[in-house]
Amino acid sequence: MATTDKLLVAFQQFDAANKQDPNTEIFEGTTYPKEVLYGIRMTERLNEFDPNASEALRLTARCQHICRWEIPRESYEMNREGYLRWRQDLKKFHANKAAAILEEIGYDQDTIDKVRFLLEKKQLKKNEETQCLEDVICLVFLEFYFEPFAYKHAEDKTIDILQKTWRKMSKKGQGAALKLPLSKYSLDLITKALHA
Repeated sequence: MATTDKLLVAFQQFDAANKQDPNTEIFEGTTYPKEVLYGIRMTERLNEFDPNASEALRLTARCQHICRWEIPRESYEMNREGYLRWRQDLKKFHANKAAAILEEIGYDQDTIDKVRFLLEKKQLKKNEETQCLEDVICLVFLEFYFEPFAYKHAEDKTIDILQKTWRKMSKKGQGAALKLPLSKYSLDLITKALHA
């Protein structure tokens, strides 16, 4: 998997933007801006899941949540409609932010359009790269973010989220999910969700 100079510069620029995140997360004794850590996790998981991923897909994984804190969930109605509108607006926001950075670095329009297409999650289940991105998003969620979420919510809501996550994944993604280093608590919930 060749890493181009441009790709490294893009990663640095994405991370620099995400370093402005006022939210932090401590991982293995180090404090990170939340979205910087998320971007690193996405890159690491993609490298493992699809070592031959295209440059566009690798770029997209790294900037999947770029500057997400700028559009807080609380700025939308706290119902399903508000949630869906927030998600749609975020996709466009991430795509525009990423495109501006990639343009500045000198990426060609084709690559920029591809990253935009992937960030907007177009043709999920039909486009191989969109599906790969979704699998990686789900794997990162299950490995690092699911358990803290589960402790805060009722079991029926947690199981519903797991079932929705599972449906979004490909067979390959589901297989990878079952090999994640999850706690007994998380594995028990996944087993319940899959057999509900």
